Amino acid sequence: MIGYLVLASALAFGLFLVPGPHRRFAGCAGWTGMVLVLIALLPEFTAENNFVYPALTLASVPFLWITVRRLLVLDPPVLALTRGAAIAFVLYAPFAFYPPLGNWLIGVVVAQLTWLLDAIGFQYGMWAWNVLIHNGLRVEIILACTGIQSIAIMLGVAFAVPASFRERALAFLVVAPVIYLLNLLRNVFVVIAYTEQWFPFLPEIAGNGEFGYESFFWAHNVLAELGALVILVLIAWTLFSLIPALGDLAADLVKVYRADLMRVVGRGR
Repeated sequence: MIGYLVLASALAFGLFLVPGPHRRFAGCAGWTGMVLVLIALLPEFTAENNFVYPALTLASVPFLWITVRRLLVLDPPVLALTRGAAIAFVLYAPFAFYPPLGNWLIGVVVAQLTWLLDAIGFQYGMWAWNVLIHNGLRVEIILACTGIQSIAIMLGVAFAVPASFRERALAFLVVAPVIYLLNLLRNVFVVIAYTEQWFPFLPEIAGNGEFGYESFFWAHNVLAELGALVILVLIAWTLFSLIPALGDLAADLVKVYRADLMRVVGRGR
């Protein structure tokens, strides 16, 4: 079911990029599909003790209401935001829906990850082609571990507004290689921290009944997620400096969503 929702959302966003009067409805369908995916994945997020995605899921409901409302009247800032989301989906979809391509990327990341672990002298074994094992604890490298989602999202941001070829080229260099390299270091950290049990703390919060999961929780779900968030904010700030129109778009979006949220809160009183 989730796979079909993601596919439907990707197709809707793809249609949004095709000029025509249908764009507003395609954009609404794309955003709705994304929010439904988050809601469908909520039990999985909860089982993993991941606090970031449940928070995003909660925030996505009022976000969807405002976005659909604004898209239907062709609000320019929300159209630009939707264009960025559509580009991100188009970039990500081939890796998600064509297994040979996704597995190729996973294999590249695994090869480079193991090279880095060898370089620092960390001992490990290969349980499977994409599963590392150390101290009896296994770490599977999946598509989400490749950084392709973050790269697609930030490139979508960079391409959401008109820009020169030079600005787009610089934006690509700021986004793709930087996120990819930092994600490799993130994987190194998670593998070592989990399999060496660096953070066996607060099992009542971080545990899920699986031996050693606490270290994975703190390394992957907390420290790595917070670090990724900081990096993405810094990259976004750099993109705003490279493409001034992005800063204007961000300011306009804040005004749009704040105004609609205040209107809803005002009606609720």
